[in-house]
Amino acid sequence: MVLFWQQIHEIDQQVTLAINSMHCGFTDAVMVFFSRIPVWIPMYVLVAVFLFLRLDWKKALIAVVSIALTFLLCDQIANLFKEGIARLRPCHDDFMVGEGLRILEGKGGMYGFFSGHAANAFGFAVSSYMAFRNDKRLKYRGYAAWIFFWAFMVSLSRIFVGKHYAGDVTVGIIAGTVLGLACGFLARWIISRVPDKCRTTGKVIQKNS
Repeated sequence: MVLFWQQIHEIDQQVTLAINSMHCGFTDAVMVFFSRIPVWIPMYVLVAVFLFLRLDWKKALIAVVSIALTFLLCDQIANLFKEGIARLRPCHDDFMVGEGLRILEGKGGMYGFFSGHAANAFGFAVSSYMAFRNDKRLKYRGYAAWIFFWAFMVSLSRIFVGKHYAGDVTVGIIAGTVLGLACGFLARWIISRVPDKCRTTGKVIQKNS
């Protein structure tokens, strides 16, 4: 079993080095940009604003809370895995650095399995898209195309900047998707039990007449 995981680790090292080495001045700048989560705070705010514009305020509030819960779960579970498994980030691995790993950002914490950036990005993409789908008037295909492209680029950037192995990112994507779906379906279940404003108004009118 130890030999099996060693082989997996070696494959992961080679894949990571291959992706990390595909660069030019333009791609480096783009990947560093996508890797910086604070840059995207205005986007998060806009998503919340549009949810309140498209949904009844109670439903929008439930949706926003579900997205925030997704973030919290992704972040905390990723931290638990990092401390529990204690797999060094490639930027802290002497072998990877010796093989030419490019480090485009600060090294950060010692451990990197699994990627919190990838989990948060896909968790946000899945839970926010599911939140918009509570509005039956529109399909939101344009939003889906953008938000999943963004999540993919954020995840890929973590390999390019030397902070994570490809395996860290892959597991982060899976974890974020699962948690986003769980929180999204929970929000949908709660929203389905919130009285619709039009139906409620109709009942009041009928009762008064």
